[in-house]
Amino acid sequence: MANETSVKSTKAAKKTAAEPAAAKAAKPRKTAAKLQPRETEKPVLLSGGNPQIAKGYGDAPVQAYIAAMPGWKSDVGRRLDAIVERTVPGVRKAVKWNSPFYGAPDEGEGWFLSFHVFARYVKVTFFRGASLRPAPPGKSKYPEVRYLDIHEGQLDEAQFADWVKQASQLPGEKM
Repeated sequence: MANETSVKSTKAAKKTAAEPAAAKAAKPRKTAAKLQPRETEKPVLLSGGNPQIAKGYGDAPVQAYIAAMPGWKSDVGRRLDAIVERTVPGVRKAVKWNSPFYGAPDEGEGWFLSFHVFARYVKVTFFRGASLRPAPPGKSKYPEVRYLDIHEGQLDEAQFADWVKQASQLPGEKM
């Protein structure tokens, strides 16, 4: 009788183990098409409202980033982009680390400027900002880097254009 009980227990254990496998096999699987992001979906906003945009080179990823910037910050992004394009003909653009980057037309000269969205402002990074005159007000732990925090309604376009012109003529940051 002890032998009969152990046979029944073994059969019950095999049946129980097979049930999840059968249930799993019957469950419909997501197709690759469903896993692809839809073009109409808005990019995810990370903490502080910074858009999550895939790394890419050229104008298209930068424009996607700017379009995804929340509220008044999108207008600031368009104005910054327009000033850079006007000031530096042939400027190179990219999105890296969820931030637009701008570089000298010659790829070997590196990047001179980037910006990033925060909850209450847009932070512009001048990679060789300590060499600009006057230097942008925000200091960094890196001696060469200077920041410009742009709050709503506070973009001085003339000063920004002057800094962009100066920054584009300095050796860029290679990243």
